[in-house]
Amino acid sequence: NRVCYSYPNTKTNVLNKVSLELKAGESIGLIGPSGSGKTTLVDILLGLLEENDGEISYNGSPLKEYMDDWRSQVAYLPQQVFLIDNTLRHNVALGIEDKEIDNNLLQEALRQSSLSELVETMPQGVNTVLGERGIRLSGGQRQRLALTRALVREPEILILDEATSALDSETERAIQATLETLHGMKTIILIAH
Repeated sequence: NRVCYSYPNTKTNVLNKVSLELKAGESIGLIGPSGSGKTTLVDILLGLLEENDGEISYNGSPLKEYMDDWRSQVAYLPQQVFLIDNTLRHNVALGIEDKEIDNNLLQEALRQSSLSELVETMPQGVNTVLGERGIRLSGGQRQRLALTRALVREPEILILDEATSALDSETERAIQATLETLHGMKTIILIAH
């Protein structure tokens, strides 16, 4: 409600009295040119930045009081995907103990993010080492891996920050179809130019 934000040592608000309400299961798009504040708004929603003025509520209470609960329900897909020098399986399940990885859920998430065919061509399938920063993957494959990572966690809220920008048209359509199947079941915030 009426959220304002300006970066340190600047006088101009990047966000100026922004208000919106998002209900569970809804999807919204944040659309605008570079520098218009889309990612800044998401960074505030994720608690990475603190608004200068205004209020953010979560189920009617100040978000700051429930940040851990909120974050446990959110999967964020940034433009730049963080990958480690490990297997595809471990990159998808980053932060999840090996014995806790649900293989059926992993396979379904790979299918939904259009990575199943790629995995079938890899020498050790999901156990193929991707190399430092995922050197063996294209930009689009990295973005699809990030979507797979998000889907494996079964979040209630998906935030996609230009998450399909490095994809070819056919793969982007497949990802959009996946997102459409999640419409109404997940809350989706999609940032795009």
